Amino acid sequence: MRLPPLFETIPEPFRDTFDPDAPWELLGAPLDAVLKALPDRASGFVPGPGAHLLGEGVVISEDATIAPGAVIEGPVWIGPGATVRAGAYIRGGCWIGGGAVVGANTEVKRSIFLPGARAPHLAYVGDSILGAKVNLGAGTVLSNFRHDGGQIAIPGTDVPIATGRRKLGAILGDGVAIGCNSVLHPGVVMGRESQTYPGVMLRSGIYAERTLVKLRQKQEVAELR
Repeated sequence: MRLPPLFETIPEPFRDTFDPDAPWELLGAPLDAVLKALPDRASGFVPGPGAHLLGEGVVISEDATIAPGAVIEGPVWIGPGATVRAGAYIRGGCWIGGGAVVGANTEVKRSIFLPGARAPHLAYVGDSILGAKVNLGAGTVLSNFRHDGGQIAIPGTDVPIATGRRKLGAILGDGVAIGCNSVLHPGVVMGRESQTYPGVMLRSGIYAERTLVKLRQKQEVAELR
């Protein structure tokens, strides 16, 4: 089983190193190379009061918006029109594309946001790639580490795909929408325009494009006595 179609356009810094059969490899040497090439600080950008830029290689486009209370640790690149809201924490080496949103009290670690990707409220995004216009509902967790510390392999084929990584969250194709309070286990790959219901615990695996993952609950409403 091949991976489903994920991204219509790959940003120029990653275009020559992108492997559609192993997209998670962008989070290794290719991301390191892009971030290593960044200057110490972008010229022209002045953070607002209460925003904290730490370390070297913090490059923020002049028309990005960084809210008070955000903490950004280099190396990181934040593109044109991107928004980092109050209480956000970006660390570990990240590439945040143009128009993307890192929301209030959202933590992003070692991840790539393609243009327009959004993690707007109370999310954790670890070692993941969010395609263009992905939206994570409030409270979404992209878990990136197994309890036993083992390497992450992705089920969905006769032989699970070995990623060679001990930390890997989710690879979400363009336009994926994740319902509020969902948890994606390490090693989820979702094809473009897929969706989940709120509250889904999504197991590691490969999900085809335009897949809808439903959560069925049985509720009982009883009279108080």
